Amino acid sequence: MDLLRHKKTAAGRGFLDDQFLIAMPGMKDDRFTRSVIYVCAHSDEGAMGLIINQTQQMLFPDLLVQLGIMNEQEAIRLPAQARDFVVRNGGPVDRSRGFVLHSGDYRVESSLTVSDDICLTATVDILRAISSGRGPRHALMALGYSGWGAGQLETEIAENGWLTCPASPELLFDADIERKYDRILASIGIDLAHLSLAAGHA
Repeated sequence: MDLLRHKKTAAGRGFLDDQFLIAMPGMKDDRFTRSVIYVCAHSDEGAMGLIINQTQQMLFPDLLVQLGIMNEQEAIRLPAQARDFVVRNGGPVDRSRGFVLHSGDYRVESSLTVSDDICLTATVDILRAISSGRGPRHALMALGYSGWGAGQLETEIAENGWLTCPASPELLFDADIERKYDRILASIGIDLAHLSLAAGHA
């Protein structure tokens, strides 16, 4: 993906990198209703992120078998942490492609640094590492991603489509996926009942 390749070679970070995007109640696109997106790359050319609070039907062991990383007998014997690893729906783009957001204690050559604490790896090496217990301390995996063209995300934010706030590793990686949307809003002191659906202009 061009944005990620550009980020790997370019110095500095976009101002939305390492931020949560929180869908406003009036979100017009049903695919993003009550979604929280972690922004991995943002620049003048566009933005890329992963929805972190939507899950896939597919289980991690099934994915490993499908990718040929192991057979079904090996998948049955996975350690509990790998067996219960949730696969999320990262977004509507390129849904067959996998991405792992993880803590910075694990890095390979293809890992992309998003922030001081968080990396993104999109190669099968990390899946093998997770399945054998050699992976990062904290990780989440998603199939597909959410993408915006140049200026598109900024326009959606200006039109009251998204709230933004700095991401915290605790809320990013914790296992309470179902309540993540409400908990992230609460963490920035926002009550859903008080959110206006209309964009304000000074």
